[in-house]
Amino acid sequence: MTMSEMMRGIIQTVRDNRQRFEAFCRSLSQEELSRPAPDSTWVVKDFVSHLATLDPTLVLSFEATAAGRPEDATRNPDGSPFDLDALNEALVVERREWPLERILEEASANRAALIDSMERLSDEDIAQVMHFTGDAKRSPAQLPLRVFMLGWAHHDTIHAADMLRALPERATDAELAAWVDGPMVKAYQAAMSGPPRR
Repeated sequence: MTMSEMMRGIIQTVRDNRQRFEAFCRSLSQEELSRPAPDSTWVVKDFVSHLATLDPTLVLSFEATAAGRPEDATRNPDGSPFDLDALNEALVVERREWPLERILEEASANRAALIDSMERLSDEDIAQVMHFTGDAKRSPAQLPLRVFMLGWAHHDTIHAADMLRALPERATDAELAAWVDGPMVKAYQAAMSGPPRR
């Protein structure tokens, strides 16, 4: 099966953003990585852990959606509702004492497995409707997988912007500022502003 041209473009965006994100992370000092992020319970390094650990969940969601079983990604193995916020928090807390390089190694392995899965998706697969379970700030939604992926391809950039809120001296860097100035990042920041919905 030939890879979807749309998927090829999404994967390239994901790879480009991850390369920039890793370089950004490695440029940070221990003090910078330990700073609390405004309006968050996380420190800067926690966003790195989040991005390192979410990919296996995305593999399950993408593959279930492509197979026409998007509801599989909305339940835990025991049948209880899947809670994205609880998963993210638990995975981040587990890695609080990990050094940055160990987190980035895990991120690299998980991202390689995710891209391998994405490369097998056809245009028909990414036209399937997925179920986004929602989180503390966003309501559950149903949308074509390709639409979700177009936004998700900027996930690394979105959280780099979150990290920069704790690093005002870095936010003045012209290259970083241009990278996080895209419409997907702005839309996410707008969606995540305000009080929790649940």
